[in-house]
Amino acid sequence: MTTLFHEGNRRLQDEFASRGIAERLESFARTEFSADDAAFIESMPYCFLATADAEGRPDCSFKGGMPGFVRVTGPSELAFPDYDGNGMFKSLGNILVNPGVGLLFIAMHGRPRRLRVNGDARVSRDDPLLAETVGAQLIVRVAVRAIFPNCPRYVPSMELVEPSIYAPRPGREPPEPAWKEFDAFKDVVPPRQPTFKG
Repeated sequence: MTTLFHEGNRRLQDEFASRGIAERLESFARTEFSADDAAFIESMPYCFLATADAEGRPDCSFKGGMPGFVRVTGPSELAFPDYDGNGMFKSLGNILVNPGVGLLFIAMHGRPRRLRVNGDARVSRDDPLLAETVGAQLIVRVAVRAIFPNCPRYVPSMELVEPSIYAPRPGREPPEPAWKEFDAFKDVVPPRQPTFKG
């Protein structure tokens, strides 16, 4: 069974008399994706990625693309692309020094739903998925330690209007973001890396 809790969690569970419900919820944690998990993850146009550096200082970033940009690639593995960004490599740089990650998938349109995936990530410049993933300059694979649903009660009801014009997709070159032409940045913006076009 997957263990989700440490001494800090247990102290607060005991203080708030919630250990029983926490343990019941823990029983829903798993290490392999169900077909429903995979369908949900691959339907999402975004997720949130939490990482930490070698000293444990956290960072959280939004990751987006067309539905299916995050793929379940094995019973206990998922993969997602790194697209052209701001060049800081906060999340992926953290993964190079501390592979522990948390991903949060939240449906804020349609039926509210949340799914957490925790595991260990690795970043690759020669992953086979690069040859078939439009716009990817790197691939991140996550070996799963825990998959568990999360109560969606505070998820707001929103409408998904349209995908980002910057999300890579076959047959369409994404525009450059305006900030790359700002005087403060334009002299240091690196060229885009060559990527698969579809």
